[in-house]
Amino acid sequence: MDVQESRDDLSGRFNIALASFYAALWLLQYFLMPLFLLPKDRGWAWLLLPLALLNNPYWSLLHEAIHDLFHPQRQLNAFFGRMLSVLFGSPFRILRLSHLLHHKLNRTLAEATEPYDASKTSWTRASLGYYFQIFGGLYLGELMSSALFFLPKALLRRVKDRFIDPKSVSGILMQSWTQDAALREIRQDGALILLCLGLAFYCYGENWPMLLGVSAARGFLISFLDNVYHYRTPIDDVFYAHNLRLPALAAKCLLNFNLHGIHHQNPAIPWHRLPASFAQQREIFHGNYFAAAASQLGGPIAAEKLVRH
Repeated sequence: MDVQESRDDLSGRFNIALASFYAALWLLQYFLMPLFLLPKDRGWAWLLLPLALLNNPYWSLLHEAIHDLFHPQRQLNAFFGRMLSVLFGSPFRILRLSHLLHHKLNRTLAEATEPYDASKTSWTRASLGYYFQIFGGLYLGELMSSALFFLPKALLRRVKDRFIDPKSVSGILMQSWTQDAALREIRQDGALILLCLGLAFYCYGENWPMLLGVSAARGFLISFLDNVYHYRTPIDDVFYAHNLRLPALAAKCLLNFNLHGIHHQNPAIPWHRLPASFAQQREIFHGNYFAAAASQLGGPIAAEKLVRH
C-alpha cells in the first residue's frame, strides 16, 4: 500500500467514525431528546439549534458516499451511503443519481437553478419557482420522494410516459428510478425513512412543533446553500463552480466542500485532498461563502446575462 492509499484508508476510517458520530446525534435528536431530556426540562430544546447547523456538514459526508469516496471498500461505501441517506430523509438511489446528473448537466439551462428565458417568462414568474426552491423546496422534494415511490409501479411508469419529457432531467431520472431494482431499493429506504419519522413525531408527542421546526431548518439550510457555488456563474460550462472562502475550522467542518470548483473539475478527489489540489493548481477564491449565500436573494437571472463572452 503506497502513501496515498494509506491516507485514503485512514480517511475512510475517519469517515466511518464521523458517520457514527452523526448517527448518535440523530438518535439524540429524534428519540433521546423527546423521551428522556424534554420531560425533565424543556430547556433542552435549545440543543436543537446547534444540531440544525450540522445539516450541511452532514450532507458533505453523505456526498462522499455518493461519489464512492467515503471508503475504499465499495460495500462499506454503499452501506454507509444508504444509512446516511435514510437519516437525511431521502433514499440513497434518488440522491446519488440526481447529484451525479447535476455534475453531467451543471450550468445547462435544463439543470441550473437561477437562469430563466426572458423571451418566454417574466422575472416575477421565474422568481416564484426560484425562491420556493432555495427556501426549502429542494429538500421538500427529496423528502417527499420517500412516499411518492410507493405509488403502484404501473402508475409511476404511466405518469412518466404521459407527462414527463424523456429528454428532460426529470425524464432521465424517472427512467432510472422506475426500473425494478432501483424501485425496490428506493422503497426499502423510503420505508425506513417514513418509519423513523413517524416514530420520532410520536415520541415528541405534544412537543411535535419542535421536531417540525428543526426539520424545517434542515430543509432551509440544505436548499438555500445547495446552489451557493453556482449562482451567477456562466451557463453551459459543466466543469465550473466557485471556490468560496471560509474560516479554516468552518472549512474543515464542511469537509472542504467550499472548494467546490476543485470538486467539479475532478469529482474523484476525496475531501481531505481538496486543499492540496487547490494549492497545486494555484486556484483562487471567488468570494466569501456567506456573501455568496446572501447574493442568492437577488433572485433569478436572465440566461442571456450569464453567457460567457
